[in-house]
Amino acid sequence: MSHKSFVKMLILLSIFSISAGAQNIEAVKSISIIDCPSAATLERGSFLGVLYMYNNGGMLGYLDVGVTNRMMFGISYGGTNLIGSGSVDWNPQVAVNIRYRLIDEALAFPAIAVGYDGQGFGRYIDSLERYEGKSKGLYAVASKSFNFLGTLAFHGGLNYSFERQDGDKDLNGFIGVEKSINSELSLFAEYDLAMNDNTGKSIGKGNGYLNAAIKWTFQKKLQIDFIWKNILKNNSMVDGSSREIRISYIEYF
Repeated sequence: MSHKSFVKMLILLSIFSISAGAQNIEAVKSISIIDCPSAATLERGSFLGVLYMYNNGGMLGYLDVGVTNRMMFGISYGGTNLIGSGSVDWNPQVAVNIRYRLIDEALAFPAIAVGYDGQGFGRYIDSLERYEGKSKGLYAVASKSFNFLGTLAFHGGLNYSFERQDGDKDLNGFIGVEKSINSELSLFAEYDLAMNDNTGKSIGKGNGYLNAAIKWTFQKKLQIDFIWKNILKNNSMVDGSSREIRISYIEYF
């Protein structure tokens, strides 16, 4: 690994490691379903560090900050072949995300949030100027929770990605569900319709992207997600589905 790659690796790991500091306790919120956003935002003064490990030796680091009780801001960076031999294939740039919750959840009405997320998933395909899983770009999402043998929540939204060099510029939609098993374990599933990834030079096969996860929360601050991605085998550039791990830690300044 070159000196430049080593420095970039340190930057990636620091995004996660700097979040292991102070002492207040607050539950890790479902900021995302799996790859798709929810309408939740971090509370003011909290921050969330994430280290995401995926196929092809990929690692992705996030750092999100609660600017107000309604708005959060974050950055992310990573690449593939970080684990293994050969040269590292870094993502072309640091991605930015921002989210604002317009409406709080009420008894008969969901929470609604709007935002932008420039981070895609999987490896970056230079010839198409996109990630295997396109970034959400601009999006609007609604989330509603119910008390049913624990927590039961539904999510749904629309997004418009700016990764359009493959010729597919359609508006896209996604839905998701989460169900708590106990105070530590929860099940999550999402379906990205991938309407912007099924024509032109797109890599989608028209099945959409179905993902599922088990999330395990420790001490209400540390969370490990065991993720099963691309269950419908929609990606023509990947042979089958993949098993991935994401580690999240929330804390206060």
